[in-house]
Amino acid sequence: MSKDYTFPEGFLWGAATSAYQIEGSPLADGAGPSVWHRFVHTPGQTMLGETGDIACDHYNMYRDDIQLMRKLGLQAYRFSVNWGRVFPEGTGRINEAGLGFYDRLIDGLLEAGIEPLLTLYHWDLPAALDDRGGWLNPDIATWFADYAGAMYERFDGRVKKWATLNEPWVITDGGYLHGALAPGHESLFETPIASRNLMLAHGAAVKRYREIGKHEIGLVLNLEPKFPASDSEADFKTAERSDAYMNHQYMDPAFGRGCPPLMKEIFGPAWRDWTDEELALAAQPIDWLGVNYYTRGVMMYDPGKWPVGASYVQQPGKTYTETGWEVYEEGLTKTLMWIKDTYGNPPVYITENGSAFYDPPKASNGRVQDPLRLDYLQRHLRSVHSAIGQGADIRGYMAWSLLDNLEWSLGFSKRFGIVHVDFETQDRTPKDSALFYSKVIASNGAVLSEEVAS
Repeated sequence: MSKDYTFPEGFLWGAATSAYQIEGSPLADGAGPSVWHRFVHTPGQTMLGETGDIACDHYNMYRDDIQLMRKLGLQAYRFSVNWGRVFPEGTGRINEAGLGFYDRLIDGLLEAGIEPLLTLYHWDLPAALDDRGGWLNPDIATWFADYAGAMYERFDGRVKKWATLNEPWVITDGGYLHGALAPGHESLFETPIASRNLMLAHGAAVKRYREIGKHEIGLVLNLEPKFPASDSEADFKTAERSDAYMNHQYMDPAFGRGCPPLMKEIFGPAWRDWTDEELALAAQPIDWLGVNYYTRGVMMYDPGKWPVGASYVQQPGKTYTETGWEVYEEGLTKTLMWIKDTYGNPPVYITENGSAFYDPPKASNGRVQDPLRLDYLQRHLRSVHSAIGQGADIRGYMAWSLLDNLEWSLGFSKRFGIVHVDFETQDRTPKDSALFYSKVIASNGAVLSEEVAS
């Protein structure tokens, strides 16, 4: 007898994107450049020098994309606002033409019966603010709250689910420590400053929402369970440090648990303890937590790798995605149960979950077969269902990503979309994974009980 994978009534099914990865037209209608626009136009920073100047041309094709979502049966769409479209200088003057794009997008979603989930910040800091120090400037919490307040005043009510930040760990680790992402810095001393200011900005934006908004606001974190590569004490401690650095560093302050003590060990002289006032601001109560989950980390002690002295160890016989991430659906259940047991079982939305596997540049006979991505999707949805069955308060699932898009510094070389994009013609073709996901939504998960033929 097959297991019943029906999800709770009202479970929200959707897909996610981010502004810079899909919109294109980064300077259209008076928009100001972002750190990503600047980064990708710096020689050597992206694969093949590829940029988001056109990307998926969503800025011009959003109506078509909304109809595509409607045909797939999506109930929700998680997207982000490009801060610089609205405030070209980051503060001060509002650009009504840029704001108008999001007006039209939100109205179009609502007309199609699709709930908008709006993320205020998905990495595209206005370049004008970066020139003033960006996430290193202590004034940025106020800048961000002012930007957020303008969004609340314009869209709250039409938008009922807000997120402040997307993945502050990636912003700091990639953008301030290792230089692989915008703004491209490599500084042990800058990284904890940026992390603290991100969480203060988050808290300030939540506080502003309580003054203006009438619905729900949350925070989106990427979480990854860590395992030691061996039974050695060195690997065990490495896994502990890795867990503190990636997971506890943001979860603990957001939920009023302070900063993990291991952060002092990880950052050494670069670390400064947070004040009580800073901790209180970062711990503003949220209505829900967004979880972005892709893989686990099996960690080996490697003193040459900063800041935690850790290297990932590949596991024999396991499937890995094009980004080198192990397919490990059990880790999603483990992560969701950790949140339940450690942080008081807050309402959770899976705000990103997906995989990059090879897809051809063009669809063949109107079809794109992606059996590995389809299998990944089915496995992880079953894992979400398992966590719900164990009492975790999971409210919805957003597949990453709706469209193949610009995968940041990797350019267009990695395809995460459930919808194939031909970047020469901008033709969209739902992949087999999208067609399967459409059936999942229509059946509220019941189809997950069936074995899917690849």
